[in-house]
Amino acid sequence: MECRLGCGACCIAPSISSSIPGMPNGKKAGERCVQLDENNLCLLFGKKERPKVCGMFSASLDICGTTNAEALYNIEVLEAMT
Repeated sequence: MECRLGCGACCIAPSISSSIPGMPNGKKAGERCVQLDENNLCLLFGKKERPKVCGMFSASLDICGTTNAEALYNIEVLEAMT
């Protein structure tokens, strides 16, 4: 599955413990990544500065669902389980 452009759920819902440019301590679950632009596109996509955990995320129907809202909900539920 290809990511839906402008979704951004994977850049908002999960916590990220590794450093992100502009967020040296990572981010909390539900906190918008500073590298997410106004169109919900990653400013680091394809760049070496992008955190490894972000590069490892792979869009799938069971996680991302069929809408951006569904993706946000599903990732929030998974985050709460950890």
